Amino acid sequence: MANNYPLLFFPEPVPLPKVSGRQFPPKIPHYPSHDRQKERLAPLFETLRRSFEAQRATMQSTPTGVDPEQVLVFETVGSAENFLTAIKNTDGLEWMGEIEIDDIQPSDDFHYINGEEGKALSGRLFLTMTNQRAMTEMLSLWEQYSTNPNIKFQRGLNGFKSLFKQLNTIRRWNVQDRLIETNVIEYWKQDIEANEQIIRFELQLWFSSSTEKRNASFSRVSEIIESLNGRCLVHSVIEEISYHGMLVELPSTAIQDIINTQDTQLVRCDQIMFFRPSGQIAIVSEIEDDKLINDELLNDELPSGQPEAAIFDGLPVNNHQKLSNRIVVDDPDDYSDGYIVQHRVHGTAMSSLIIHGDINDNERAISTPLYIRPIMKPVAGMYSSVEKVPSDVLFVDLLHRAVKRIFEGDIDNDPINSIKLINLSIGDSSLLFFHSMSPAAKLLDWLSWKYNVLFIISAGNHVDPLEMSILYKDFRSLSDQQKEEIIYNTIANDRRNRRILSPSESMNSITVGSISVDNSPENPCERRINPTLHVLPNVHSSFGGGYRRSIKPDFVYYGGKQFFDEPLRDLAPTQLRYSCHFGTPGNKVAAPSDDLSKTWFVRGTSNAAALITRRGIQITDTLKELFQEDYFSPQYRPYLPLIIKTLLTHGCSWGELELNLKRILNGKYTNNDIEKIITDWIGYGIPDTSKVQECTQQRVTILGFGEIGQDKSHLFKFPLPPSLSGRPENRKLTITLSWFTPIASNTQKYRVANLYFETNNNTIGVTRDDAQWQKVKKGTLQHEVFVGQNAVAFEDDESIAIRVTCKKDAIAFSYLIPYSIAVTLEVAEEIDIPIYQEVRDKLLTPIIVEQSSLF
Repeated sequence: MANNYPLLFFPEPVPLPKVSGRQFPPKIPHYPSHDRQKERLAPLFETLRRSFEAQRATMQSTPTGVDPEQVLVFETVGSAENFLTAIKNTDGLEWMGEIEIDDIQPSDDFHYINGEEGKALSGRLFLTMTNQRAMTEMLSLWEQYSTNPNIKFQRGLNGFKSLFKQLNTIRRWNVQDRLIETNVIEYWKQDIEANEQIIRFELQLWFSSSTEKRNASFSRVSEIIESLNGRCLVHSVIEEISYHGMLVELPSTAIQDIINTQDTQLVRCDQIMFFRPSGQIAIVSEIEDDKLINDELLNDELPSGQPEAAIFDGLPVNNHQKLSNRIVVDDPDDYSDGYIVQHRVHGTAMSSLIIHGDINDNERAISTPLYIRPIMKPVAGMYSSVEKVPSDVLFVDLLHRAVKRIFEGDIDNDPINSIKLINLSIGDSSLLFFHSMSPAAKLLDWLSWKYNVLFIISAGNHVDPLEMSILYKDFRSLSDQQKEEIIYNTIANDRRNRRILSPSESMNSITVGSISVDNSPENPCERRINPTLHVLPNVHSSFGGGYRRSIKPDFVYYGGKQFFDEPLRDLAPTQLRYSCHFGTPGNKVAAPSDDLSKTWFVRGTSNAAALITRRGIQITDTLKELFQEDYFSPQYRPYLPLIIKTLLTHGCSWGELELNLKRILNGKYTNNDIEKIITDWIGYGIPDTSKVQECTQQRVTILGFGEIGQDKSHLFKFPLPPSLSGRPENRKLTITLSWFTPIASNTQKYRVANLYFETNNNTIGVTRDDAQWQKVKKGTLQHEVFVGQNAVAFEDDESIAIRVTCKKDAIAFSYLIPYSIAVTLEVAEEIDIPIYQEVRDKLLTPIIVEQSSLF
């Protein structure tokens, strides 16, 4: 049946003159005096000099006589922007990257002034590779500066003066950085306890733009590995993300030596940036045939056309009645060999959710086939199934090959350029996001820009037992609401250890957390603990935010209700273990069984990401109706994934999630901290995608898209409905802007293109609501909700002016950035104002731009 209220389109945006960005007063740091800096830093520079001399003596005594190199870490308070120029002008000093930090504790030497005293300071970690010549030059500059702070260095080196003034500390990249921060030792200990004789792990090397230096680094590290009776399995270089990695294996005895001393030749090797555990992307499932239930086959129409979406996951049960003739499995690595049906747990569940949604909801199947690339294989135990990325591949390499195969084809297959969405409902449990982007996240950002594809990623689950000091007998005596409050406050207090998992910090992708909601039947005999009485984030759902304090996860969605098993010991501190069996509650999905009609129940952020992928596919159906034959035109193809990204987010709001979380957290945190916790847990809230696929008489959505260059602005004008003028009705204005940014992978700013919108929302008397306004412009997805009920009068021809501006962030650029924008104005359905009709009629009127009245 035809939609009487389809989404509308803005006319082509109007270019505006170049405008300067809004400037906010910066926080002003207090720096130490010159004499104090000399006192503080002189011992550090002397330590560096001695360590370099010792290293040089050691290296030159070896048969190869390699010239020594060290990676130095300069920690500054503030940005010291022109230090990068100085690095480029210092022979032998090579730029390795930078990391933004925001947790430098104030001291007498460094602290904020102008009312910000006592707050943690922000700064940078500058990472550089230095050789003998560069070290000598830098020490000479320091000596000159420490003698005379007003000295003028030669052209291009003045950045060192800023550095010396702002320098908090300087040191070598050390064992702590390489080994301890990645928690690899804990994973090695587990392997040794499991009696593994050979242990595999990843070495991330420092990336050099010089092929010769990369080859030298690889040779140096390989020599050490071979001297320990180990070998390199995979060697990978991806220049576009500054990645240089090796997958290696060593005997467990060599690993035990590292654990014992943490000071071996390999650990001290300056060519190595990180040691990382390998094969930590894994799904563990108990095998529970008794939880399987029969499900009737619905006679949904079979899909047609080319796939609009792909999923990288485990292998599904291809011929399950819920999946048969609805999936396209592409298995170039032959992962299906030995992958028995009962172990095809995760891929079957995620495919089922994307195709059918939660089976409890009785929704129609998607209209196009689903492309599936297996990237996990089973490692089966007697009572459980472990599906994991194989230990003989680098995950970054596997992802790269899988995406490239889709869009460029391969010897045995053609490209599938119809794919606009790729689902990744998996995450690396060993790699929580803090300050640095993981290689996999950088790769996804680069691939999304290169191939114009939207990745939808699960935020990750934290399923270690929840520890509380209260004895279980006392916990058990609490009311259900009191239990909910103590559980959720315990989780909020531990949020630093519950961060989003790599690669979900990816800036161009949509990251999805989960809420504890499903439509499964209740079990009247249930004895397990239900921690969630209200609509709340799932107890296992990860916290953000993202890189440079951007919004992550982007939003949350239905992930199935999660229960805890009941503890057995009344007099012990309460330890709640996540219930993992496949009975209710949860999202109902196809089950891995020889009986191809069986279903069971699953829970997690994986579910939420899969269901959002399904909603994205449904949005493509809406866009096909809107664009008609233009949907398949090369002219509009660049915008379609961005429009999907925009519309998936456009229906988001905090709603009752905010009320429920504030009720739980009030009195435990300040209002500002509560707002931050909510933003970091649920992002922009819960999306209502049904609202963005069609309009109503009281709700109108207008789509816009275009390409924009650096320092350019585009104007969109949203016509105001005359019937709303002067009426004190509740109204809501929602604006969502999205784009894919290129990346500068070894810079702190990282994001190349910074787009943002500004609007004169006071025209209709609404004010900002929901997510923290400081964060919404940090990523590649700006979503803002404005609400109000003021009786604002406006003229018949007035519009809401929305200006989209593009600025450089990391580096300047000369190409155009595609983007998409959606704007919705609505009042309650019972209010008799024909908003849709009046706005649609006014869209036919030519736009008149009056520069003085825009904002």
